[in-house]
Amino acid sequence: MIKLQDVSYVRLGTRDLEGASNFATEYLGLEASERTRNSVYFKSDQREHTLCYFDGDPADQIVAFEIGSRAELDQAAAELEKLGHPVHRGTAEEAELRKVRDFIGFRDPTGNHIELVWRPAHSGQRYHGERDAGITGFSHVGLCSTDLARDEAFWTQVCNARVSDHIGDAALLRIDEVHHTIAMFPSTKAGIQHINHQVETGDDVMRSFNFLNERQVRMVFGPGRHPTSSARFLYFEGPDGMVFEYSSGVRSIADELLYRERQFPMDPKGFCKWGAKPDIKEFQ
Repeated sequence: MIKLQDVSYVRLGTRDLEGASNFATEYLGLEASERTRNSVYFKSDQREHTLCYFDGDPADQIVAFEIGSRAELDQAAAELEKLGHPVHRGTAEEAELRKVRDFIGFRDPTGNHIELVWRPAHSGQRYHGERDAGITGFSHVGLCSTDLARDEAFWTQVCNARVSDHIGDAALLRIDEVHHTIAMFPSTKAGIQHINHQVETGDDVMRSFNFLNERQVRMVFGPGRHPTSSARFLYFEGPDGMVFEYSSGVRSIADELLYRERQFPMDPKGFCKWGAKPDIKEFQ
């Protein structure tokens, strides 16, 4: 079994690197940690980076998960190849671009581009956002799935994810005590469905709602509160149609033996206990 330790970073292609970078700092509230000719790296916590925009096709989207050792990385590569998932072993140059010591890349059953990384770089400097959005860190990703049952089996049987809750057939998956690190939603194509950053309080969610709304950023869901994770949330649209989420107060599941996954309806009540309705096709 492939033991995922944490979600590490996302890499997003964009045709407008300057515009995407401005959004990440001035609107989303991240800190630009490094700029190169073709890429900009952004911090949201103690890590060297958790988001990278690079000059490329917006359909080129990568999400990375941390692995505990190089031996585990080698074992993961062998297991994936055995299961029919071709593996790309990262070169030294590619690893340097990702700020990791080593990595492999592959496609999950839907075709999402996944990387498993060993020893992602941490920073000696504290994260300090360009604006005070209250961000405490990069927390989870939503992934598109063309077959929810098949993909749930991959993440829970090939990897160590466990189901926390279902919304319809969509699974919210945890790899540690946090309610979910991976959320899967029905789609006709591969891709990252949304990117989540945790913020310190519900007040931070509301402050960002007002800040972004005044600047005519498109709101697609919320403010609201998830009945699954109990988190207060806000979803909004960023560059190239990518959906970003702020949330606060996400549930922890400390006792694996006592917790039982729950079933929620695939309708607005399953997504928000305050009555907000999503303008996100994968949530409908």
